[in-house]
Amino acid sequence: MSKVTFKNLNGQGVEISAEINFPRNFDESKQYPAIVVSHPGGGVKEQTAGLYARKLAEHGLITIAFDRSYQGESTGEPRQLENPYVSTEDVSAVVDYLTVLPYVDSDKIGAMGICAGAGYSANAAINDRRIKALGMVSAVNIGQMFRNGWDNTVADADAVGYLEFGSNARTTDASSGEYAIIPLAPMREEDAPNAELREAWEYYHTPRCEHPNAPGFALTRNLNQIITYDAYHKAEAFLTQPIIAIAGSEAGSKWMSDDLIARAASKNKTLYVVDGANHMSLYDVLPYVDEAVAQLAPFFKETLK
Repeated sequence: MSKVTFKNLNGQGVEISAEINFPRNFDESKQYPAIVVSHPGGGVKEQTAGLYARKLAEHGLITIAFDRSYQGESTGEPRQLENPYVSTEDVSAVVDYLTVLPYVDSDKIGAMGICAGAGYSANAAINDRRIKALGMVSAVNIGQMFRNGWDNTVADADAVGYLEFGSNARTTDASSGEYAIIPLAPMREEDAPNAELREAWEYYHTPRCEHPNAPGFALTRNLNQIITYDAYHKAEAFLTQPIIAIAGSEAGSKWMSDDLIARAASKNKTLYVVDGANHMSLYDVLPYVDEAVAQLAPFFKETLK
């Protein structure tokens, strides 16, 4: 594994921090397929994204897990900005970087992500034809999740209050010079509305997988971008690349994987359900992660060959 930093060319003045994982017996005189791996909302590359990246590299792929702009070890102010449009562009910024590496075959680049990172990867694949294959684990379309709730029980129009909340926060931010925050996962155990989301608290805020660069929150002002964002916008027309979406049979978020598979124009699309897993267990519970990787690795090797 090699730690790298590179300039994001998308005009934000940000340097992206990433970790590149190399396959065994790596030969830099050869060219390899490469996979961009995007972390969940509130997470960093050292957590589940890095885990998947390392395991996929064991299958002969170059993988790169990175921190999104304004998060983790990447630069940018204000910290913990979660503008989904910037996050989508970050995926393409990493692709930019991969295309100049002599040991990466720039015609064989795929993207995958976990949770919100899967949604951002899907949106990047819709926009960026250099992404030749898409993998998703516990996919979350962050706009849908905030608009419609974890289990898709809230109508779009009923989410207008979030826009009011975000708009008011922007006024307060401007006058106070400080940024209001919203949780991307429960900040306290008692805040979790169900057992599955209690695991989100456990993942981010206990020794299970806590990391000092992953506080688990975003800025309240980002509600103004998140609520109207659709990670799958125009998938019906433009998401033609091969797709595999992996979701747990017990995941409250599974409907967002179902939605992408239903909407995508791709003729090569698969939904793989991990029996017994929920949304969070696909992050780091090794039997479930290994089952997911056993699907992802041959998928990428076949679609990027």
